[in-house]
Formats: sequence, C-alpha cells, structure tokens
Amino acid sequence: MSADTNLTKEQQNPAVDGSELIRFDKVVKRFGSNTVLDELDFSVASGKHVTLIGPSGSGKTTILRLLMTLLKPDEGTIKVGGEYLTHEERNGKLVPAGEKHIREVRKNIGMVFQQFNLFPNMKVLRNITEAPVTVLGLSKDEAEQRARDLLDLVGLGDRCDAYPTQLSGGQQQRVAIARALAMRPQVLLLDEVTSALDPELVAGVLDVLRDIAHTTDITMLCVTHEMNFARDISDQVLMFDSGRVIESGPPEKIFTAPEHDRTREFLSAVL
Repeated sequence: MSADTNLTKEQQNPAVDGSELIRFDKVVKRFGSNTVLDELDFSVASGKHVTLIGPSGSGKTTILRLLMTLLKPDEGTIKVGGEYLTHEERNGKLVPAGEKHIREVRKNIGMVFQQFNLFPNMKVLRNITEAPVTVLGLSKDEAEQRARDLLDLVGLGDRCDAYPTQLSGGQQQRVAIARALAMRPQVLLLDEVTSALDPELVAGVLDVLRDIAHTTDITMLCVTHEMNFARDISDQVLMFDSGRVIESGPPEKIFTAPEHDRTREFLSAVL
C-alpha cells in the first residue's frame, strides 16, 4: 500500500513485485455438456488490476469461483503465487491436492461476492475479526485494530457495533470489502459487487473500491458490468466470449479502439 492510506506498515497487504500471481493453464470447466471455460490461458501480475468483461454466461464468474475453490477445473491447472491451487506435486507427479494444501494457497485470496454474506448474528466488528482470529491466528486486539482501520477506510468507522440488518445494502457491501481485506490477501476478487444494490447505493461502493485501487498495491481481479468503473481502475481489460479471452489490452484501447467485432458489439450494447 502507498503512504496515502491510513494503515500502518504492519497493517498493509503483502508487498508486490510485479511477478506473476495468478496463472490459468489450459483450464477447462464443463457443466454437463456445456463447456464454460475452453482451454483458458491467462495470467495476472501482482499489483495489477485486471477486469473481465463480456456477456453473461461467458465464463467470467466461473473463473472467480475456481480461484475460491468453490469449483474445480475439469482439465488444466491454476497457480496462485507460484503454487498449484487444486493440484500438488508428489513423487514428481501432479495429483489432486488435499484440503490442507488448498486451504494454505487459498489464504492468499479474498473475495467480495454479489451478495454480502455477512453473519447476521454478529456485529460489524466481529464479522471482520472472526476469520483473522480463527484462520490467521491473530490476537483479538490485533484483529480488532485492523478491523477498525479498515472500517475507517471504507467510511464506516462509526458502525462497529451495528448488526448487518441495521445497515443499508451499500453499507453491508462496504463491510464485506473490509472483511475481505482484513485477511491481507494478495489478490482481491470482485464479483459484480454492485449488482444486488439499489441504483442510488452503487456509486458509494464503487468510490470505495476506486480509492482502494488507487491508493494500495493490492492485486484485483474484477468481474463487472460497470464499464466506467472498469475504465477507471483497470491496468488491463479482458474481453470474454464463449469461455475464452478474445481480446485484451489497456482500458483506453479496449474501450476506444477495440479490434474484435464481438468486443465492439458488446460495448455498443452496454455503453
């Protein structure tokens, strides 16, 4: 993170060096006879903000669900931080990974879902501290200090003692963002994080994410239909169609001079 944030050095996410953080290698994912990802190859460098765009059903959210190990690939491999995610090497062979290996690699990944998925019986502060204490082994005091800093970052420093039901949808989503960041992930996955919000609440959540994108070095992999947001925060935009990347490049190229007919057709429908 840069010095522009309110977080101390000890509270910041891991340093980034521009090395490859995520690698999909010939990944195939099928649901029955439907091939959602078709030998997908792509990578994300640490510290970069990459946005996936494309029509519904093109495989974008499936990529995030694979990274969270909510799904497993039918073929191919995924690496995070140089480690295989759902495979491991044993006796020189690549075999399906055990749960302990998967959990260890997955600790580097945070995700903010379309639905907020907060624990309704826990106050805001405990929603954020629960995983750092139980998964990372932080002390309660350290976890609470981290949570308070992050709530300040997302503009909710005064709502520590509120229950989720006492918050608006936009406020709940900001708590969910703080909760994901509290685990100090190397990469933050964002899955259509404003799609469940009332229109008047969308701008506030996007402003928080813009601030995080512009003032921290955390890697982001984002699925969104908010094209202006994608243009603002992205280092690279990937256009998906039928389970493959058909075009990629910096946002100024993709949004102003796309080369692929399908990209132009998609953007003309959503812009």
